[in-house]
Amino acid sequence: QVHVAESGGDSVHAGGSLRLSCETSVFTFPRASVAWFRQAPGQEREGVAAIWLGRSGTTYADSVEGRFTISQNTAEKFVYLQMNNLQSSDTAIYYCAARPLWVGRQFLLREDSYTDWGQGTQVTVSS
Repeated sequence: QVHVAESGGDSVHAGGSLRLSCETSVFTFPRASVAWFRQAPGQEREGVAAIWLGRSGTTYADSVEGRFTISQNTAEKFVYLQMNNLQSSDTAIYYCAARPLWVGRQFLLREDSYTDWGQGTQVTVSS
């Protein structure tokens, strides 16, 4: 079982920034994929950003491209999601998900590509 735990959710005004953190033990594997998903009230969970561990490569949903950045700190075993220029449409519970292998790029933002999930952290953006 891979440990996954998110933190950093908060309430901010539109135009503000937040950084979410995902602590995960998937870093102990030589190949892994980690993604951020979000789920707004009454909506399905959607993939936001993903990153490979052990090789370079990231991918983003069109809705966050240019505003969100996913990154990793291998030494500390964290994956981060820097969110800038937040909008009310970004309000959601944000989940971190991991899998101890390299998911194909075209599948990186698919919910069913991941086997281990955190409990989620709430992000609320007020206009």
